[in-house]
Amino acid sequence: MLTIASRVDVMNRLGRAMADPTRSRILLTLLEQPAYPAELARDLELTRSNVSNHLACLRDCGIVVAVPEGRQTRYEIADPHLARSLSSLVEITLAVNENASCLEPDCSVPGCHATEVQA
Repeated sequence: MLTIASRVDVMNRLGRAMADPTRSRILLTLLEQPAYPAELARDLELTRSNVSNHLACLRDCGIVVAVPEGRQTRYEIADPHLARSLSSLVEITLAVNENASCLEPDCSVPGCHATEVQA
């Protein structure tokens, strides 16, 4: 069971992972598909050492995992549930507009505009 202290630790690790623009770009890329550091460096126009440092941080935060493949290492989001949650977080954050109606007509989230309209 997660305690408040462990939940705070998880939130801090997640916040640290997403607080840096380069790490966020790497995460968004890895949400699309797994990648090798050299690919990430090329596609994001970064140095390999920069990518490696950020991947180490994301690994330490528990967000990504390194999958050895012979002499190379592929990186991917640590768990499909985490990938889905991160994708949802991005989508929901982009969709939030205080004057917009909820994207889910049957939403049961307290405080949601769709819930208030139905009430």
